[in-house]
Amino acid sequence: MKSIIKTNGLAGVFTALALSAALFFTSCGGEKKNADFTFKIGTANSSLCPAPLHVAIDLGLFEEEFSKAGLKYEAIEIDLMQATSLVVAKKIDATFGLAGSLLPQLDNGLEVSFLTGVHTGCTKFYVRADSPYYTAADLKGKTIGLCGVQDSSTIVWQRKFHELGLTAYGPEADFKMAIYGLTDLPIALENQAVDAVGLHDPVGYLAEKQYGFRNILDTTSDPTFSQEYCCMTFVSSEVAKKYPEHTKAFIRAMLKASAFTQSQPYETARLQIENKHVSGDLEANAEMLKTYNYTPSVGLAYQTLFNAIDQVVDMGIMQNVADKQSFVDSHFVRYDDVPDSYVYSDGIYTESKVTKLAQNL
Repeated sequence: MKSIIKTNGLAGVFTALALSAALFFTSCGGEKKNADFTFKIGTANSSLCPAPLHVAIDLGLFEEEFSKAGLKYEAIEIDLMQATSLVVAKKIDATFGLAGSLLPQLDNGLEVSFLTGVHTGCTKFYVRADSPYYTAADLKGKTIGLCGVQDSSTIVWQRKFHELGLTAYGPEADFKMAIYGLTDLPIALENQAVDAVGLHDPVGYLAEKQYGFRNILDTTSDPTFSQEYCCMTFVSSEVAKKYPEHTKAFIRAMLKASAFTQSQPYETARLQIENKHVSGDLEANAEMLKTYNYTPSVGLAYQTLFNAIDQVVDMGIMQNVADKQSFVDSHFVRYDDVPDSYVYSDGIYTESKVTKLAQNL
């Protein structure tokens, strides 16, 4: 921004110099304040899902983007289940998580803003191999095992029922909900305590291998959910407003890291194991990463958030949203000078725009 100061004679010159000095020191003070701020990124080991967070650390993408802007960051190991609590407590400023699980919290006043889509496909629903049910519609009136009333798997199932024209929420819902711990759900299905279960990987992937469960709804291949992200990055809304340059550096690094993961699943799996982010078999981990779509996009992340809020408001799950568009706009941050996406190839990141997520087959 340019400041134009009109002067009148010698007194005017001194006035102009004084004003210019004031503007200079104010500007420097603002830059110094920003430079002194350390942007705290929540990361998590033990799971394949946050692969781009691991890649951004291991390949120096956070270091590159923050250093380029003359800014500081810190990666902090967290329990992703506590991510929103840590943001509220100002222990971290940004991380990633299952978008569906955050929607009820947004309705209750959680002040975070989404930034980018990370990947699709880590939530799946299973029946036993001998089950007579073959589609979600077949499970009308049946009992679905889920790991939480507000878990993202529950939101996905409710959205699918709503899409089918069935009652998806409340006492009149066209399915019964049974809550179990995530790792207990496969046992509940195997013992026929429930008719189907919603699982997040790697629990779902491993249960399918161990028990031979049949996939009845896969967010990787479903026509609706394959075009939406299950996991997205988010930031404290307050931090995004106060420190936009830090937020931009985080976005760029995560877009690049997601693009790398999409292009190089085997190398990503190797980095995760070598740097002790996860354990497991390299080949199996790489195969699991291939089943997701890590193509990143800012625009499609916005569309994912709008689609989800549009439906859950109509279902009555979110009751404090007066205007859907305004609500989405108030919980999403994007910048004109940050690309929609990147593509990674042969060591080069190329800016791109994603209009549709290719469906993994």
